Order: sequence, then C-alpha cells, then structure tokens
Amino acid sequence: MSKESFLEGQIVLIDKPYEWSSFQALNKVKWALRKKFELNKKFKIGHAGTLDPLATGLLVICTGKFTKRIPEIQEQTKEYTGTFTLGATTPSYDLETELDKTYPISHITEDSVQRTLELFKGKIEQTPPLFSALKKEGKRLYEFAREGKQVEVKSRTIEIHSFEIARFDLPEVDFKVICSKGTYIRSLAHEFGQALHSGAYLSALRRTRIGSFNVSNAVTPEVFKQNL
Repeated sequence: MSKESFLEGQIVLIDKPYEWSSFQALNKVKWALRKKFELNKKFKIGHAGTLDPLATGLLVICTGKFTKRIPEIQEQTKEYTGTFTLGATTPSYDLETELDKTYPISHITEDSVQRTLELFKGKIEQTPPLFSALKKEGKRLYEFAREGKQVEVKSRTIEIHSFEIARFDLPEVDFKVICSKGTYIRSLAHEFGQALHSGAYLSALRRTRIGSFNVSNAVTPEVFKQNL
C-alpha cells in the first residue's frame, strides 16, 4: 500500500501479542508507518477497543480519515475465547494479581456449569472490576485498587448474545462468548464462579472477532512491520 492510502484511511488488523499493551501494539504500527512513509507527527492513527496486556487477539487499528470510524467499530459485537479457572479468586479477576481466596469445586459438574451458563445470556447487569481503566472522581479505578482503597463501582447493562463451554476439565473451563460493547470478561469469570457457589478467575483470554473483522485475518505488529 502507498503513503496516500494510509493517509486517506486504512483498517489494519493486528493480533496483539501476550503481555503487550494495546498502546504498545498501536505504537509499533504507527512508528513502522511513519518510518516507511516519512509521515509527520500529525498522522492520525488509533485503535477500536483496548485489550488487557494478559489478553491476546484482535486489535482493529484505523489510520487517516478512517479514525472517524473508531466509535462505530467499538459499538459492534465482540467474540472472545478463553479459560476460567474455578476454585479461586484474585482481586483483579485475572492473573494480574495473586490468588486471594480458594473455594471448593467438588460439587461442580459439567451439567451444573451448563445450567449456570443460562443465567448469563441476554441482557444482564454487570459490575466492572475495580482493576479497570474506568474513571471515578477523576481517577482510574485501578489507581484506587493499587492504593488498597475500596470504592463503589456502579453496575451496567450489557448483553451476552452467546455463551458456550468448549472444554470442561476442572479446575479449568474453556469458553466462547459473543457479547456487547462494555462487557468485562474478567467480571464474567468472577460472577460465573459466584453463581457456581465457588470462585473463578480469568486465566486466558483471546479476542477473535469485532463485528465482521476476524483475528484470522490479522498479523502481529512485527509481521506488519516486515510486510510493509
């Protein structure tokens, strides 16, 4: 592609690596484009939806005039695959923090897991995790969390379009979920564990689709740079 095509507007599908922030992945693409085409600092580029560093998968990056499409893309449904680990919890609801409590899992069966899935389908109220970038009183929630402060986090209405179990092998349960904007899969893991009268945390997560954009058509930031 030419310099003009990226300035006019392109959509770049990136497969974000594990432990990379979304900003790092975006920055890698931005600097590769700036160096290749000698673009100035005013070159527009952004991504449609942050992924946590411990998650992998689809990051939709828009350049040039296509950055105006970011809000539209963010509104589209998202598909994730991953793993819940049952029988324990962490303050962040994932592996960012250490285990804080353990729970029995001997009462959990594949049948009880399947029945519990039904509680989370459709429109539901979900409370975002305290370890998140949402703002309260001008501060990110994770700042309060890291200071050990408890703050009230309001629930929000989200929609789970599809929720399936791909593998049942206690303490691990692999899943696939299709959901609306604003869904926290970490919170889904935590609340799923509570519904099973146990605990759970998110131990693996991969975003596979946003709207019609699929991770199967994405490349890593390094491959994108090499292919320019």
